[in-house]
Amino acid sequence: MLPKLLFVLCLAAAIAAEPLLLARDVHAHSHGHSVPLLELNETEVTLWHKPIGPSYYTIDWDSPVDPDRVPGWLITHAVFMGLAFFVCLPAGIALRSVKHPLHSLFVVAFYASFFVACAASSVYRKMTPNMYPGQVHAKQGYMLLFGALALSIIDALSALRRVLDLCRTAKHLTVRGVFNALLGRNSNVGDYAELAAEELRPIKTHHDDELQHDEWPSQFRRNSDSTHSDGASTVFGAHSPRSEHMLEWRQPTSWITRLGRVVFEGAERILVIGGLAQLLTGIVIYTGGCRDAYINGCLAHLIKGAIFYVYGLVSFARFLGWCSQLGWAWNRPPTTGYPTAELVESALIFAYGSTNAFMERFGASPGDPFTTKQIQHIGIAVMFWFAGLIGIAVESKTIRQWLAALAVKSSENVETPSTYSSSLNPFPALVIGVTGAVMAAHSQVYLFQVQVHMLWGNLLLAGAVMRCMTYFFVWVSPPRSTLPSRPPTEALASFFMAAGGLSFMFSTEELTIAAMRRGRDDIMLFMVAAVAITCLSFAWVILVTAFSGWLKIRTQRAGYRDSA
Repeated sequence: MLPKLLFVLCLAAAIAAEPLLLARDVHAHSHGHSVPLLELNETEVTLWHKPIGPSYYTIDWDSPVDPDRVPGWLITHAVFMGLAFFVCLPAGIALRSVKHPLHSLFVVAFYASFFVACAASSVYRKMTPNMYPGQVHAKQGYMLLFGALALSIIDALSALRRVLDLCRTAKHLTVRGVFNALLGRNSNVGDYAELAAEELRPIKTHHDDELQHDEWPSQFRRNSDSTHSDGASTVFGAHSPRSEHMLEWRQPTSWITRLGRVVFEGAERILVIGGLAQLLTGIVIYTGGCRDAYINGCLAHLIKGAIFYVYGLVSFARFLGWCSQLGWAWNRPPTTGYPTAELVESALIFAYGSTNAFMERFGASPGDPFTTKQIQHIGIAVMFWFAGLIGIAVESKTIRQWLAALAVKSSENVETPSTYSSSLNPFPALVIGVTGAVMAAHSQVYLFQVQVHMLWGNLLLAGAVMRCMTYFFVWVSPPRSTLPSRPPTEALASFFMAAGGLSFMFSTEELTIAAMRRGRDDIMLFMVAAVAITCLSFAWVILVTAFSGWLKIRTQRAGYRDSA
């Protein structure tokens, strides 16, 4: 009787609250679960948004021909900024990774391209009225410039320190010795402000780690029959099997030095992502978007879509072999002690969810009730929050030890499965797949907006399915080689996620309304644009990755000739 009474009371409360809920959703600028509209209703649009004013794009291309208009200067700005951030900067990073002497040349080329682009932008802005008051595109560009200068200064000071150390320790100075010290090729010269020389110790290899049992209880022993069945030859030719396990002795570095290297290399790569951010903000300012009431939704779509887009590019780079030395290229890690890619993904997902759960109420007045859309987005953020936390827990060696201890008696000597050598953590893929599935069902005002959300939602879902298939193949046959295994499902997963991220950015309310006004509300147009840009981006990733590998091979051959 009591459950029935509670059900009746809840039903009565829901019926009584229905007018309030309906009013809440109306004020949230949403049609709830009503049928999406086929045609654009300009009257309703003007109720929520101001009329879109002129922009740099409209005065350059939509207005009658004006001899005072100079769009060529802006094109010059875009071309040279693209050369700086997407050609010179990646090439410089690749050259620096192998300590190539042409690294300095590409650094100079980066700054030259940057300053030419800034000069062209200055000319354009002086000859064009300010169509976007309050924009911070230029300030963000100069912040990136200062960041690049700071890295260059640190690099120059490090090179100077190496030369001074060489002068203090070497008995006879030679031009070749000073040149190698500038490039950081001297093994006996400190780099990144090394504090002091420590006693020599052997480098820890994966084989060494398998001989130890620090990570696992004493009753567990490694399964080395299948994981060490690699052949006696590699991609570089035949070698002695014994050479894999020989101890290599070198001067170890302090943890401060290693941390400095990681921060420096990470900051270099963040500059490339900063270039992408500048590209997006430049497009927004030139077209006059993301103003007034559009700002919150526009920023959300651009930032989150860019995250998925970059994630797809990084996943494709992993497929090609990027970070194979960490075991991130679906290969057997050559050494241990590094975090897995899934741990990094889970940590980023956790950080996003734990912060974004409290950001969905930005713009709401105190005391305003929660709208349906806010509850939906907060629910997604909470999923990111705790699914990321679960992913971190799954990657924790300590927790895995606890879980393994539940399956055996303390006196048993159990062999661990071969699948333990790989990370099989589906929770990052689960988060992406669920996000895509729910956003594909996200209600919108217009049918075209629903179709665009279904496009990128289904693309993300397909990417998650392909990632889960990758895990299945890795579970069936764990990688035995340190070379990238390149599972084809991962190539598809990265493509779907990158294309889904671009379609996510295309689904902003302002862009879809502008497409409907111009008769461009064609879902195929949006999809082929996303696919074309994704293919172009993947070609760029292949060029950068292949260039890095080519440099490494040439550097190794040059080192062999010098040592011969």
